Amino acid sequence: MPQFDDSQTHPEYWNQTGCDLCDAQQYDEAIAAFDQAIALDRTHCKAWNNRGSALCAKQRYADALAAYDRAVALQPTYHQAWFNRGLLFAEIMAYGNALESFSKAISIYPDPKYIDASEGIYAQNRLLTV
Repeated sequence: MPQFDDSQTHPEYWNQTGCDLCDAQQYDEAIAAFDQAIALDRTHCKAWNNRGSALCAKQRYADALAAYDRAVALQPTYHQAWFNRGLLFAEIMAYGNALESFSKAISIYPDPKYIDASEGIYAQNRLLTV
């Protein structure tokens, strides 16, 4: 776990608070915490990514996509945000976009779960076209 000042004036405090709230499935409160982290640091790409995940949990997909897009715009090599973006697209059955996002994540960091997710989309697409 990264070392950070647990002061409420530090964006990492709010980001961690948001993650803890997500773990407790308190998504509205989590989104508010991520918003606080972002208000303190507009370039906090992890808070943008985590905000997207909380928004996905609430099925607010357009807002979640905007948050993921912001995270990858701030840090184009942020593979977790690319992967989460792919999960969002898979959830809404935009499989081509999901594959593009998964491919980007894999090109940055070939995590087996990224590869499995991508292969799952390929398999699902084959079943849909049969």
